[in-house]
This record gives sequence, structure tokens and C-alpha cells, in this order.
Amino acid sequence: MRLTKFVEPLPIPGILQPLYRDERGTYYEVKMVQFTQSLHPELPATTLWGYEGVVPGPTIEVRRNELVRIKWINNLPDKHLLPVDTTIHGAEADKPQVRTVVHVHGGKMKSKYDGHPEAWFTNGYLRRGPHWRQMVYKYSNHQRAATLWYHDHAVGITRLNIYAGLAGFYIIRDAHEDALNLPRGLYEIPLAIQDKSLNPDGSLSYPRQPSDAIPGVTPNPSVIPEFFGDTILVNGKVWPYLEVEPRKYRFRILNASNARFYSLILDSGQPFYQIGVEGGLLERPVKVHQILLAPAERADVIVDFKGMEGRNILLRNHAPTPFPSGKPADPDTTGQVMQFRVTVPLSDQDVSSIPRNLGRIEPLTEEAARRTRYLTLVESKDEYGRKLLLLDGKRWSDPVTETIRAGSTEMWCLVNLTEDTHPIHIHLVHFQIVNRQRFNVKKYLSTGDIVLTGPPMQPDENERGWKDTVRAHPGQVTRIIARFEPYTGEFPWHCHILEHEDNDMMRPFTVIPK
Repeated sequence: MRLTKFVEPLPIPGILQPLYRDERGTYYEVKMVQFTQSLHPELPATTLWGYEGVVPGPTIEVRRNELVRIKWINNLPDKHLLPVDTTIHGAEADKPQVRTVVHVHGGKMKSKYDGHPEAWFTNGYLRRGPHWRQMVYKYSNHQRAATLWYHDHAVGITRLNIYAGLAGFYIIRDAHEDALNLPRGLYEIPLAIQDKSLNPDGSLSYPRQPSDAIPGVTPNPSVIPEFFGDTILVNGKVWPYLEVEPRKYRFRILNASNARFYSLILDSGQPFYQIGVEGGLLERPVKVHQILLAPAERADVIVDFKGMEGRNILLRNHAPTPFPSGKPADPDTTGQVMQFRVTVPLSDQDVSSIPRNLGRIEPLTEEAARRTRYLTLVESKDEYGRKLLLLDGKRWSDPVTETIRAGSTEMWCLVNLTEDTHPIHIHLVHFQIVNRQRFNVKKYLSTGDIVLTGPPMQPDENERGWKDTVRAHPGQVTRIIARFEPYTGEFPWHCHILEHEDNDMMRPFTVIPK
């Protein structure tokens, strides 16, 4: 099924308004509901799940240190839109099919407000997960300005809930960023990129089984290794266009896909001026012509359309699937993301700027690390013969093995023994990438020894900021360093390829008092 591209304008997510503000902070209520939304005019409306009845959900904007209270309300039906595999831990047949819990991704939150995968709740809160604690979540927002996002995190069905539509932007602002004279207002636009497959009746298509399913052996439904859709959506529209003025725009780009990586290029040859990553601004802008984003990564960029009057500019994707050694993106479908049309007259003089300096980032040094941990990313088969990817060879339900003192700095060395790049997300903290280094995988598998085969590779210039998700490439040791503060409790770390996360590529860690 071929859909005509660039026939509808890009929707801009609305800003969620609080119900009230008082001495206890700013209070919101957010409902999760089933509804229909037109994704493309050549298709019937699609049944989706979304926050406040829209995909992506409304943007939540807060100020640094603003205390925010959100009551997340599950008004979803009892039956899931998509096929639920009951052989996965946490999604067994005795659990409710539809469960939700919200994680503010990139937020430094207390454990009880973090969106623990087993802290799920159902419609009406009638049945609760073993870690369920709160109906109203409190977010202190004690962190620098940054592009965060909120999404579902229910154990065993995260891939289905996010694919159904449960995701939105959460943006923190502060006085430092306000003073930088960056493009703002109409010229600051969030872009949530996702891939989906759509049936002729407009409904979401998601496989019931992997392509190599064994009749009578593979469960039906069954989790699949990764999901790659054949259609690209931005802000909930299939291949949209955006009419722009010949001036600078700020785009907050989020890869909200289940498993697809994006290597973004403007076909005009224009550069991106990247000013930020997941944890906020870089020290200085980085001029790049290509931006690689794994699932859950964000890039805060400025694009200057000055001198491009009358041009139609295509945002293209060149990333293979799976990444990095899979099939190339189809240049006629998944190789195209959206179109910019420089057709709007300049409304007034563009006085925004791209500052030379954006602010200082405190470096975390290897010498400051209280402990260095080597943690493997491994691939095997489960009892049904399906691909099973694990962190350090352990399942989510295994006892905690990473116990960390609050306020301590640790270096984690991610040893990737698989053939894929995995976006590893650590809750609670922002970290810095130290380096990546190649090693002999065969030697490790036979002896357990890490034999390095190349020099340390410094992170790309546009990775040298505070991160919450890192690309751990195959055959490499990826070293990251983080200070585990300010909260104690149990938090997850996991691969953000959602099919991997749901099928046990997720582990808990515990931060204990000093």
C-alpha cells in the first residue's frame, strides 16, 4: 500500500494546561484513552491509545525546580489493541491485558515516581502491580533545561503501549536557556519520529509472531526480535510537510520508534547546528550534516532556512535496519521522513542567534569513579527458540546485582557481544560517554577475557553532553560515567529497543543511602 507523501501539514503538539497551581505545586490530570485519529487522508481514521486523546500526547512544559504533581488516569479498555504475548515475564495470562505506568524519560525522580515497570495500574486502579504506590506522581524537576519525554513503561507490554500511542514531550526550561536568544515561540518545534505499519482499513499492524516462527513451538502471539514499520510518522502524521520562513528554527527531535534508528540528512546539503542532547545543552554548538538517533535519543538542533526561499527540502533517513549492518532504508519509503517548504514570507527580522557558547558541563573523570563495572550485552535463545537478549546474562526477575551508594560516581563498561547496536538507557542519572573501544569478541566468548583490538575512540562531538541513552555498538566496549544521585531506591536500566526491553533486556539497580 503506497500513500502519497507530504499531503498534510505537520501537527504541533499542544501545551498541556494545569488544572491549578497552589502551595503544593502545579497540578495536572492526564487521561489515557482509546480514540481515533487521522494519520493520512487516504486512510480511514486509526484507533489509537493516547494521553488526553491525541498522539503524541500534549507537551508538558515546566520550569527548573518547579514542583509538578500529575495524576495519571488509565481510562483504557480491558482488551489490548495489539497481540499480547503471555509467555513474557510480567505479562502472564493471570495479569490484566491492559496495564500502564508512566515514565518521564530523562527525569531525575524519586523511585516511587519513576515509573517502575511493575508499578502498573489498570482502568480504575482496581488491580495493581506489586510495586504500585501512587495515583499522583510528584516531579521536582531539579535539573537543567532539557528535552525529556514521557511514555508508558509497563512490564512486558511497553512495546505495545508505546506503539499504540502512549508517548509525549516533557520539556524543562530555565533562566540560563531563556537568556541565550535561541529561536522560540513559533520557531521552536518538537518532532517525534516513529515508524508504523498500517492496514488498508487504517488500523495499526503489528506482527503476531516473528518471521521465523516454528509452528506448534513458537507461542501465538509471540514477541518479535524487533519491529520495523514501513511508514514514517512525525508528530502523528504520515510523511507530513512543514511550511517555514527563511529564518532559523529550533527543532527538538525525538526518536520515539520501537527499534528503528534514524540517520537524518537534509537533501539540500544544509547543516544542522546541534545545541543539545538528552540531558540539555552542549557546551557549544556542533555543526553536523548527519544526525544518528537510536530509539529514545534526542537531538536539539537549529536549522537556518535563510536563502532557501521557494525550496522544498526533504529530511531523509539513511540508517539500516537492524542497525548497523541490516538492510538499507528504502529511499522511497522509510528513507524519507518529512518535507520542509520554505514558502512563508519572513514575518519580521530574525534576531535569534546560534551562540558560540551554550554553558559549561562539569566533566566526570575516570579518577573520580568509585567503582568500574563490566556489564555484558549477550544474545542467546529462550525455551521457545526465540532470540533472547540479556544484560550481563541475567533476566529482569533475577536478584539485584548492582548496588550503588548515593552520591558515588561509577564507570560502567558495556561489553557488546551481539551483532546489533543497543541503545542503553539508565534511569535516575545523566551520564557522560568516556570512549568506545573495539575488542575480540571470539576471545571473550572462549575465555572471558577482554582483549582490546583498537585504540579508545572518543565520543562524537555531538555526544559530548549529558546523556541518558547511549549507543553501545557491536564488538565494542562502551564506557560511560555517572554520579548516582540525588535519590535512593530501585531503578531500571535497559535496552530501549522496546522488543528487547520487554523480553528481559532490562535489569534493576539499587541506590542505597550514603
